[in-house]
Amino acid sequence: MEWLVSLMGAGLVMVTLRDLFHTLWHPTRHGGLSRLVMTALWRLAQRFRARRRVVGLVGPLAMVTVVGMWAATVVLGWAIVYWPHMPGAFTFSPGSKAAQEPALLDSVYLSLVMVATLGLGDISPGEGWLRLVSPLEALVGFALLTATVSWVLEIYPALTRRRVLAVRLALLRDANPTAQQIDCTAGALLLDSLATEVVRVRIDFTQYAEAYYFHDGEDHSSLAAMVGYAAALAERGQAAGRPDVRLAGDLLAGALQDLAAILDQRFLHTGGAPADIFAAYAADHGRAS
Repeated sequence: MEWLVSLMGAGLVMVTLRDLFHTLWHPTRHGGLSRLVMTALWRLAQRFRARRRVVGLVGPLAMVTVVGMWAATVVLGWAIVYWPHMPGAFTFSPGSKAAQEPALLDSVYLSLVMVATLGLGDISPGEGWLRLVSPLEALVGFALLTATVSWVLEIYPALTRRRVLAVRLALLRDANPTAQQIDCTAGALLLDSLATEVVRVRIDFTQYAEAYYFHDGEDHSSLAAMVGYAAALAERGQAAGRPDVRLAGDLLAGALQDLAAILDQRFLHTGGAPADIFAAYAADHGRAS
């Protein structure tokens, strides 16, 4: 029975590590506890009256919640591993009152000390297998801290790329280039560069799906509000007289279609045409299409 309880704790740790792995290092996978948490918080925030202010906090709060969930389940899982063997399989420092506490409390305390790599030494494993298992928890704690920092450093550059594209589209919309201005070498280069940026954003939504749950703020920096204008520019390019401009327009239209497919497959699930998907994307982020 003791080993069965310990195996349950080890299973809880493995589930957490699996979710962490798929979130950070294999992000093309669907589902996962972290995605469920972020989706639930996003849907909950949309029910508030002060929707814009609340939704703007979802992304950062969701990341904190997911990291806290990972840490809590790792601590709890390892505590369950220790619990059936506490206090008999452990040694306590002289004068310590830890042995007088409930076994579960001591197990959680030891797990917290190990995952935080504090190494206080007032409770230490006495049996051989526990002396091997306990340092592994310290390694997992270090890996969790490193993974959290890496996650933050990966997400925010992706958000910057998305907002740069949105601002660029907003500036183009304000300039309102005519069909004649598009139908030239500069127009072909413009459409081609926009296609490249759209592809980058599409990859970001695949690699860092959590970025979807970050609100972009004002309309001019919101891709949800601006992506429709990119489609209009692609149509102008496709209708141009120069073959290089038509090719660039086709590239931009293809990139937008691919982006729409990813948004629909991973987040929106409308099953509609790209225009409908972009409208749903704008509505989901509280923007007019």
